[in-house]
Amino acid sequence: MNRCLKQDLDFRSLMGDEVRPLSKGHDKADVETTPRSPSEAQLARRASAEEDASTSNFLSDEFVDLLPEHDPIEFRRNGIQTGVLDRLRHGGYAPEARLHLLKQPVRTCRSELFTFIQDAIAHDLRCLLIVHGRGKAVDSHANVVRSYVAKWLSQFEEVQAYSSAQPAHGGIGATYVMLRKSERARARNRERQQKRRG
Repeated sequence: MNRCLKQDLDFRSLMGDEVRPLSKGHDKADVETTPRSPSEAQLARRASAEEDASTSNFLSDEFVDLLPEHDPIEFRRNGIQTGVLDRLRHGGYAPEARLHLLKQPVRTCRSELFTFIQDAIAHDLRCLLIVHGRGKAVDSHANVVRSYVAKWLSQFEEVQAYSSAQPAHGGIGATYVMLRKSERARARNRERQQKRRG
């Protein structure tokens, strides 16, 4: 018996009667089929990851009182000299980092602002610029974001002061932020002063 024919017969006997060739038209992958929905396990992992991210973000997502759209904003924490706020308001501190929130959904702005401030704190930055835009109406999206930004900034203990920016940096459509000096930065300053004194 031909060796190839014998191998073919052996293969068929091993596979049994259950194996049948694919019918015509069903012998190719179906690339038109929409992807399967995520499994319950995948959905649970996704929900858990989103929950972890949202629980670390302490910024309030509750209702905010809208600020008058043409009024500048400013804030100074107790114990901070008025001179610091005056210098900040007049652009006396150069922004070391900028965050652009223009036309972003409020939920995205909340997340982006939280991450931005946390990163700035971790890198010992002091002065920041947040560009959020300004609206022509009190309930415009830009003014809603601006109102939330003002509320959120005051929720960070590290924020000493904030003020609407100078026209060159965006005017009412942007906000300067002054962060508290970190312990690392204070220690470096003490070392510098001691070296100068010799």
